[in-house]
Amino acid sequence: MAPYFLRNLIPRREKTVDSLTLWAAIRSLTLIQWAMFWAGVLAWTCDAIDFFSVSLSVTALSTQFGKNTSDITTSITLTLLFRSVGALIFGLLSDRFGRKWPLVFNLLFCCVFEIGTGFVTTFSQFLALRSIFGIAMGGIWGLASATALESLPVELRGLASGVLQEGYAVGYLIAAVINLFLVPKTSHGWRALFWTAGGISFFAAAVRAVLPESQVFIRARAAAKASGMQTSRKTKVFVRETGHMLRIHWKLWIYAVLLMSGFNFLSHGSQDLYPTYMEKTKGFSVHDATVATIIGNCGAVAGGIMAGAASQYLGRRLTIVIFILLIGAFIPLWILPSSFSGLAAGAFCIQVGVQGAWGVIPIFLAELSPPAFRALFPGLAYQLGNMVSSASAQIEATGGEHQTTTLNGKVIPDYAKVCKVQGIFIGCVAAFTLFMTIIGPEHHGSHFEKHKTAFEEGGGDDSAIIDEDGENSARTPDSSSMAEKPRLTTETA
Repeated sequence: MAPYFLRNLIPRREKTVDSLTLWAAIRSLTLIQWAMFWAGVLAWTCDAIDFFSVSLSVTALSTQFGKNTSDITTSITLTLLFRSVGALIFGLLSDRFGRKWPLVFNLLFCCVFEIGTGFVTTFSQFLALRSIFGIAMGGIWGLASATALESLPVELRGLASGVLQEGYAVGYLIAAVINLFLVPKTSHGWRALFWTAGGISFFAAAVRAVLPESQVFIRARAAAKASGMQTSRKTKVFVRETGHMLRIHWKLWIYAVLLMSGFNFLSHGSQDLYPTYMEKTKGFSVHDATVATIIGNCGAVAGGIMAGAASQYLGRRLTIVIFILLIGAFIPLWILPSSFSGLAAGAFCIQVGVQGAWGVIPIFLAELSPPAFRALFPGLAYQLGNMVSSASAQIEATGGEHQTTTLNGKVIPDYAKVCKVQGIFIGCVAAFTLFMTIIGPEHHGSHFEKHKTAFEEGGGDDSAIIDEDGENSARTPDSSSMAEKPRLTTETA
């Protein structure tokens, strides 16, 4: 008989008397649910705008501070390294105190440090601010995901996951438009991009501030108040349940970090050197390379939304497997053509696969997480994986940095060899990510919003859910095995 993780690659569909079609689920949403979802998407979009502000300003920053490109990109590395610290801090705050105010303060910190970046006068100040900014940025993904998804009907979460994740591609496009049209028209130059990004983060914080707290925490606070539970007692329970969760789910933590390392290698490896390849080896202009990047981002948005919606019917892991296989199929189109149309098509198709698989990740990790820690677990796993993959561009470039070729009578680095290495690299990473996806668990359709919060007794071991009448219901604890069976809270057909 086939192993369980293969037999369960297609999860059993859950059917209840309350099951909704996708269209019925969309129609059932209240204005508050719509607002909560888009507030989460906006927060994640701000993360992208803030991060890519440096990437889009490398040349201007090099001129400003008299540093080379390598020195400027050190700030990007520092930001990535400190993001895990932010994911830990803000994830814990969100799971303890609720979704609203931790995200509001997280966005405000991003706003302050982004605006502050626009006022720095020395390179040391720039590095210091970008390092601290990494802490603020690190908290956004986990909090935005929890805010956007936990208030939605289960039947809508797959599609919502795809839309949420591709907010990052939208953020990149917004930053590119600001840099292309606003920055050249101001006397402040690159600083205007950072100030504008800070203003957008402030707007996102204001939007979240006027919206209510998550219903999950409203219910938990009401129950705690009714039982006379004091704040100090809730904090003690939270600390104990956090430790209990770590002891039970340590294998799941390791699995999630390995999986997200593969996903981040896929993302960075398919994006970071591609514009350089088009410019240096294929001889295209910066404008054409930028257009190809935009086309690739359009593929990312399309793939993410399609995959997220499909995962609601095919299952999370099977959808990821399908889109990772698409990556392998389109690698030749991605690196071999010499025409702009061919390379642009390759960029589009490869990003459909890469970001299509990514589009499932927000809901996949939310369902996989210990239910009481849906901000901490996904956010920290994502950022640790991001930290592991931060050297992907250097790994790819090493394969061809000492090779040269001749273009228009000039001896230049042979980025064609780099891109061949890139193709092999992406193929290996895709195979690793495919393997990790197949062997992992899946909690498709989990009603995680019905579980206890982390400051309630038993929240750390997933031992109870909340019935419709608000009472606790006994429940068998989940296994800590990576191949554990799905957590179902409804009858299975």
